Amino acid sequence: MSKVLIQNGTIVNEGRSFKGDLLVDGEVISEIYEGMAPRGIYDEVVDASGCFVLPGVIDDHVHFREPGLTRKADIESESRAAAYGGVTSYFEMPNTVPQTTTLEAWQEKRKLGAQKSHVNYSFFYGATNDNVDSFAQLDVHHVPGIKLFMGSSTGNMLVDKMESLQRVFSTAQQLDLPVMTHCEDTDIINRNMAEAKAKYGEDPAVEHHPEIRSVEACYESSKLAVELAKQFGTRLHIAHVTTAKELELFDNQEENLPKENLPKENLPKENLQNTDSVNLPQITGEAVIAHLVFSDADYATKKALIKCNPAIKTLADRDALRRALNDGRIATIGTDHAPHELKDKQGGCAKAASGMPMVQFSLVSMLQLVDEGVLTIERMVELMAHQPAQLFQVSQRGFLRKGYQADIVIVRPQSPWKVTKEVIQSKCQWSPMEGHEYQWQVEQTFCNGHLIYNKGAFDADYRGEELNFRS
Repeated sequence: MSKVLIQNGTIVNEGRSFKGDLLVDGEVISEIYEGMAPRGIYDEVVDASGCFVLPGVIDDHVHFREPGLTRKADIESESRAAAYGGVTSYFEMPNTVPQTTTLEAWQEKRKLGAQKSHVNYSFFYGATNDNVDSFAQLDVHHVPGIKLFMGSSTGNMLVDKMESLQRVFSTAQQLDLPVMTHCEDTDIINRNMAEAKAKYGEDPAVEHHPEIRSVEACYESSKLAVELAKQFGTRLHIAHVTTAKELELFDNQEENLPKENLPKENLPKENLQNTDSVNLPQITGEAVIAHLVFSDADYATKKALIKCNPAIKTLADRDALRRALNDGRIATIGTDHAPHELKDKQGGCAKAASGMPMVQFSLVSMLQLVDEGVLTIERMVELMAHQPAQLFQVSQRGFLRKGYQADIVIVRPQSPWKVTKEVIQSKCQWSPMEGHEYQWQVEQTFCNGHLIYNKGAFDADYRGEELNFRS
């Protein structure tokens, strides 16, 4: 096994930043030094002078489109984009073709991940109105959780029967599986769309998208999810929170601490490895890059390129989300990476597809917010690496710790570059960030100790590992 010394960087980890060196031995971190490492014989020395050394990003929310939608994207292309962006692990969503709502489909997707993914991978299992009985047959050590569409969805993945919803939350709690919800009220959306079409024609301009997929639609669905989680004691993670009103649901988080939240000193030593999650409440929220970067004012220039579900809302909503990054009401930052062919992004509220590719630009976008004073780099690392690992109980990842897998990203500040079509790695070959100039660059990405991305050079032969949970 090779020994790689990463030296002279600023290490950001567990709420601290310090100058130091980090030693990688094979796949794992073997030592972290404050200051200089002792003299030794190393297979490789990486000079991180002037750079920040971070845990690899864990993106808890991506759509890589495989199987069945590979004209838009696939696991190979999107995991490459992830590596370029400093994302070393991802949780992929179940609305593919076929949907990941049967054990067979889930197992097949795991095989695809092993064959094609350049970084570490896992796949959510999707709930339907009638597949709850299959949850018990899942390997709980290889599934991040249950994805539940309580709003608009493709195929038959909208779970809209109260009895089915109750069974999903109850069964997930019994199996100790988190439920991640997409929360929009379909009836409200359909009513709003009918009114918009009557007023503006069959394809209302995209500027009306946040009126159709409204604050009310998001709040009512999220409120129901919270009520069900409290009723059954289920760990709930609400995806892509978009509104200031929804954030009210995460107030008084002390009430949401799960019963197992005992102090670590009261836990048996054999359980300590997997108890990071005890610091997080039972009910948590995710913000995604699009809703932290854009507001409804951007529809005027970006048009349907920034159309996504739930819709990008007002500047006040965006700023409320940004504040919530710091006060604990938002627990993770994902991307909701959702590529489409550019031709499908033409039109307005009815015709243009919803979703955008963001996995390559998530880390640098958040580092831009660090520069703007929205949050500290230490807090950013908590939201993008530590807390996704804690919330979903990812084993041996999400932190720079001795004995943990060496998922590491090295980023350089004050290194401007512009997003052009040529640098976009997603198969769809477009981005709403095209033309934007970033001040931070991802220089190197290590996945399981392997230097997969190095200043523009990419090792296309490397494959990541399947994530382990709750083990």
